[in-house]
Amino acid sequence: MRNLTRRIPILLALLLATPAFGGTILFLGDSLTAGLGVSTAEAYPALIEQKIQEKKLPFSVINAGISGDTTAGGLARLEWVLQKKIDVLVIALGANDGLRGLPVAQMKTNLQAMIEQAKAKNPEVKIVIAGMRMPSNLGGEYSDAFQKVFADLAQENNALLIPFLLEGVGGHRELNQADQMHPTAAGHKIIAENVWRVLEPFLTKSGS
Repeated sequence: MRNLTRRIPILLALLLATPAFGGTILFLGDSLTAGLGVSTAEAYPALIEQKIQEKKLPFSVINAGISGDTTAGGLARLEWVLQKKIDVLVIALGANDGLRGLPVAQMKTNLQAMIEQAKAKNPEVKIVIAGMRMPSNLGGEYSDAFQKVFADLAQENNALLIPFLLEGVGGHRELNQADQMHPTAAGHKIIAENVWRVLEPFLTKSGS
């Protein structure tokens, strides 16, 4: 008992010295997140995990990307993926809604519901929204309304915003596969930089 009494101050000191930050980052997305056409290790969530490891930050990454997923699909499966405590939720959905011409208002409703559901599970969760754009051939009014949704949601929910997930990749033939929709491994490296530019300041600040 005497030895235990002596050790209590030491144990308390160790606990206080442990950084009270870290956790799990979940990427909820479609084929872009899943890495369709490239290996899992080449998809941008895996590249983000590499950067985290290089910086020795106490975060792990879960890739919850499913090819073809829409915001409705993401919302339907969110409860299942939230069984594990998530500390950072990166929502990279909406591209398939846009390509199918689905209503922008419903897309926004679905995305908002995801944010609220994640916060209900963990009020401290940090939300990151990956913005997307649609080609102008879908109509200028639709494209503008589609793009605006992501910035509006970020502002309304105090979330981090990746302005355009495919910045520097979309429209560049050499960085996309034959379908000109899915990035090559080189394209995923650029996407990872787009994501890391937004994510890194938050992850490193969390431990300061």
